[in-house]
Order: sequence, then C-alpha cells, then structure tokens
Amino acid sequence: MARRKSHLAVGSITVLLGLYLFIAYFVLPEIWIFRDAKEVGSLDSMVTVTPDDIPGDPINVGLVGTKEEVVRAFAAAHWDPADRITLRSSIDIGLSVVLDRPDLDAPVSTLLFEGRKQDLAFEKPVGHSADQRNHVRFWQTEKTGEDGRPLWLGSASFDRGVGLSHDTGQITHHIGPDVDAERNLVIGDLQTAGQLTSTYEIEGVGATEDGRNGGGDRYFTDGKAVVGVLVEPEGQ
Repeated sequence: MARRKSHLAVGSITVLLGLYLFIAYFVLPEIWIFRDAKEVGSLDSMVTVTPDDIPGDPINVGLVGTKEEVVRAFAAAHWDPADRITLRSSIDIGLSVVLDRPDLDAPVSTLLFEGRKQDLAFEKPVGHSADQRNHVRFWQTEKTGEDGRPLWLGSASFDRGVGLSHDTGQITHHIGPDVDAERNLVIGDLQTAGQLTSTYEIEGVGATEDGRNGGGDRYFTDGKAVVGVLVEPEGQ
C-alpha cells in the first residue's frame, strides 16, 4: 500500500511538472505574442525581443572596434565571456545559485536584435554565485564608426536574482530597474581599464519610466545609448 501511494505521488508530481512546463513554455508565450503583436511591430529599432517575440531589454550601450578588440577590452576590464546555453551550462548556473558558489562564465539567455541573437556576451559576478551579476550582450551591426571599424550595439542590465517570469512563469533572471546604471558601469569599467579613447551618445529607445522586458520586469531609462570608441592596438 505504501509503495502504491509513493508511485501515485511521483505520478502526480510528474503530471504537475509537465503541466507547468506546457503552460509556462508554450501556452503563456503564445498569449503574450498575441497581446504584444502590435507593440512589437511599432517598437523603436533600439529594443531587443525574446525568441518568443516579447519585447526585451533596451539597447543602451555601444562600442566601436573589431571583435578581437571588444574581447580584449572586456578581459582588461575583468569581465568574463558568457557561456553558450547548453544542458551542462544550465546545470552549472543552477548549482551556482543553489549552492552559492561561483560560476564566472554562466550563460545568458538569448535576445534578438535586428533578427539575430547576440554575437558576444560578457558578465561580472556580484557575490559568490550567478544569482546576481552585471551583464551585457552585443550585436555587430552593419554600421561603422568614423574610423571605419565596426559599430557594436548592446544591452546592459543587472541581474538581481533568479525567479519566475512575471509574464510566463518560466525560470529566468530578473533585472534591476535602473538600466542606465548598468550602461554607465560597463562604460566606466572600460574607461578605468584604459580601453576607450572617447565616448558619445546616440538616440536609443527614448526616455521611459515604465518599460517592461521579456521577463515582465519594469525598467526606466533616459533613452540614450552611450558608445565607447575602443583603443586600437599599436601598430595598426
């Protein structure tokens, strides 16, 4: 009898887990896609979207330089490259949060800009686990800076903790609302490391006090993107 009850309990848990996964990862995303269809179509080009076509984080930072120069600059500023999302990396970040241990190259979720997922991503841990971290994604654009080097546009935000999406119930990192502070940290760290020759501002998403990203997190911003011009190695 006890064994039968145990089997029934396991079966009930399995059914509930399957129901949660179906609702969170299939049903609710479709509802939000339908709800936000007009908004996505009318969004300024300086906003990312999730793979489910839900509006994501705003573009708020940029760099001028080659891919090698971008990677070198973040290494000098003590930011780590983020892993690709795989089963192993997902398990590692979960263990990092649960066990409060470091995961210096934890993966970041995919966001799309101009129809493509991020080309590069970097992170700077806060504390002992991947629960909280500074992170930024970058996309190489077809545009160039005044010196002819590629222009990269990025989205910087602070992960304040792991939880469930307010919109879909999916497991996700929740971001801090002040995305301008994270943008300024990225640029400030690169400047401190001596990796920038200058900075300038371009128009971003526009000033907003009630933005909402793909996880349902509210954010506010002055709507500008700060672009840093990377130092060129000697001899180039």
